[in-house]
Parts: sequence; C-alpha cells; structure tokens
Amino acid sequence: MAYVDQHSDTIMMQATQHASLIAQCILIAAVLGVGIGLLVFRNETATALTTGTTSIIFTIPSLAMLGLLITPLGLGVAPTVTAIVLYSLLPILRNTISGLNSVDPALVDAAHGIGMGRTRALFRVQLPLAWPAILAGLRVSTQLAMGIGAIAAFVNGPGLGQLIFSAQGRLGTVNAPNMALAGTLGIVVLALLFDLIFVLIGKLTTSRGIRIHA
Repeated sequence: MAYVDQHSDTIMMQATQHASLIAQCILIAAVLGVGIGLLVFRNETATALTTGTTSIIFTIPSLAMLGLLITPLGLGVAPTVTAIVLYSLLPILRNTISGLNSVDPALVDAAHGIGMGRTRALFRVQLPLAWPAILAGLRVSTQLAMGIGAIAAFVNGPGLGQLIFSAQGRLGTVNAPNMALAGTLGIVVLALLFDLIFVLIGKLTTSRGIRIHA
C-alpha cells in the first residue's frame, strides 16, 4: 500500500506507542487483579463485592468512561491508562479467583501436612495450579485492551487509534480509508503478536503435568 510506504515512520511510531501502552496497562491490571484475587478468594462476600464492582465498571460504554475521566484527569495518557486498566481488571480478577478456588483442597491439605504454612502453600501450590486460568484472563484482557486503546484516541491517547480518529476527521478525502485501514490492521497484528507471546509464556511457565491435566 502506497500510504503505508509513505508514512511508515509515523505508523511504526504509533504502533510502538500502542504496544507499550497496552503492555504497561496489562502489567498494572495484572498486579491489581491478581493481588485483589489473592486477598479475597477465600471470602465469598469479598469475592462478590469485588467481582460485582469490576463487572459494573465493565458495563460502562468506553466512550462514556473516557468522557467521564476527562474532567479529573484531562487529556492524553492519564485517562487512557486509567480506562484500559479498569476495563482489564474483570477477566484477570475473575479468573484468578476461579483458578484459586478450583484447586483440589486435598492438595492444599497435603501441603499443610508436610509443614507448609498458609502463605507458603498459597504461593507454592495454589498459585502455580491456578496460573493457566490467570493466564487465560490476561489474554482476554489484552485483546480487550487493544480495542479500548484505539478508542482512547478520543481523549488524545497515544497509539494507532490516532490514525483511525484522524481518518474520521478526514472523511471524503483520498487518504481517509487508507489511514483507517492502516490503524485497524496494525491493531490486529499487535493483538495477534501479544497473544502469541502469552502462548509462549504459558508453555514456558506452566509445568507439563498441569498442561496435560488442563
């Protein structure tokens, strides 16, 4: 495509910004989601409260969320990161809680029987067994974040969404379809690359026994 050849530097820069934005947001969401999940998974009331809250956030339309964040956070990176992290929490949190609760209690009892304390059993037994479920939540959140990152151009967020947003402002011009297509295909390619990375991480960090059992 001639447009891509002529604007390759700009497209590459925005693709790099988009990838960096998503990676950082998913890292923040993972720390928050897994951390909250570890704290609440044993308590049904706390589990219902946290999953209910993140579910409510998840139902807010993305444009409405971004619009609401403009007043306290302004334009640019801050509202973009906040929105992506908030939307990414639910799959990670829910899968963390589900994964931890699905661990066979007999295995936990056996860990206690050989002298492991509650915390050690959590990190040595329960968390590794729950890891495939957590990783699945991370994959879902990442794909979701890719799309939200594009919409964040509405608040001047960085990334490939800028191309799509600019194309909408130039409807009727020759390059408008090319800009929208370049931005859209760039996001699709990034989504596939990120998913491949998660597949590789899963193979490297999940023991063969757990993969077979799963």
